[in-house]
Amino acid sequence: MRVGLFTREYPPSIYGGAGVHVDYLSRELAKEIEVEVHCWGSQRSDGGRLHVRGAEPWAEIANGTEAKFKGALEALSLNLTQIKALEGIDLVHTHTWYVSMAGYLAKKLYGMPFVLTTHSLEPLRAWKSEQLGSGYAMSSWMERTAILDADAIIAVSNGTRADILGAYPDVDPARIHVIYNGIDLEEYHKTASTQALLDYGVDPSVPYVLFVGRITRQKGVTHLVDAIRYLPAETQVVLCAGAPDTPEIAAEMRAKVDEARTHHPRIVWIEKMVGRRETVELYSNARVFCCPSVYEPFGIINLEAMACGAPVVASAVGGIKEVVVDGETGCLVPFEQDSVTGFPRKPEEFARGLAARLEELLRDEEKCRRFCQAGRRRAEEIFSWKSIARQTIALYERLIEDRKADARG
Repeated sequence: MRVGLFTREYPPSIYGGAGVHVDYLSRELAKEIEVEVHCWGSQRSDGGRLHVRGAEPWAEIANGTEAKFKGALEALSLNLTQIKALEGIDLVHTHTWYVSMAGYLAKKLYGMPFVLTTHSLEPLRAWKSEQLGSGYAMSSWMERTAILDADAIIAVSNGTRADILGAYPDVDPARIHVIYNGIDLEEYHKTASTQALLDYGVDPSVPYVLFVGRITRQKGVTHLVDAIRYLPAETQVVLCAGAPDTPEIAAEMRAKVDEARTHHPRIVWIEKMVGRRETVELYSNARVFCCPSVYEPFGIINLEAMACGAPVVASAVGGIKEVVVDGETGCLVPFEQDSVTGFPRKPEEFARGLAARLEELLRDEEKCRRFCQAGRRRAEEIFSWKSIARQTIALYERLIEDRKADARG
């Protein structure tokens, strides 16, 4: 079996959870089947059963378009480029709307089964119009067209499955399969090293609250910054936050952090997406990790934190509720979502709720210890990549057999 995985992100260009997912999944799948990764970029490599084929958007779009909808046009152009040569591929599997049309077109042109993994849903991310402009209508069309035609849809949580059926009621529920994200337990584990902390000006002797993620409306980092005013003044907060979606949210983030520092001077803002080794060190030494996302189909950062022995305080949304067990591996903060914007209906109440749970864990070292142990155990028992890959291959095999049976008549 040779499977074509389509993704925007692939090493060395990863900035979000979907890219992390495809990176690990492709390597685990390649232990058993041939995997051909089609991604954005100049990558090209062949190693064992893993083959990487990068491509760039059409030059006339990349170099000649300045509007916000440029990203949507680039995605469509790249999808068209990527399906030119799929010789020997038995099945295509796409990740995110950026490559969803490649799967749709591959099914139509080559007659192969089409699997689509939903890492998020465009109808539930209205704030993306701030980033994509009118291209948001195009990304929504691309996602809808593909998801209604896919032979199988992988939801990364039961919460995401429910979201799919809510956003796309015409989808046959039998076509949706829940397969969680995974974690590499050998890479993500607790370490005593503090070199990354020292490099970035974090005081290892002072307990700290940690955030890791992009500066985007979805990740809710500005709500965490709002919560800082309700924490004790001496609290150390480490914001490992970079890659802002837009200049507007970057400016908003800077203004909020500057204001927060006037009353909480121990804020360390690492304004970039750091490497895996450094992230593991930051997770491992945190007193508590905070995930204030307003929308999260899965929330792999919570799983990474748990695997590294950090207790979690997170918003009670989406797939987070299936990763973090309230009162066992961390604390879930109630979140009342505005049905139009997707943001908190009562933002100050949400910020106060985050602060209350964070302060509770900052003060209770024994509870943190219990949560650390339970979190690591949960990661080991449920979320190994080996298990996720086996479930995925089993789905591939069923779809290929079904296609052969249909061909036989």
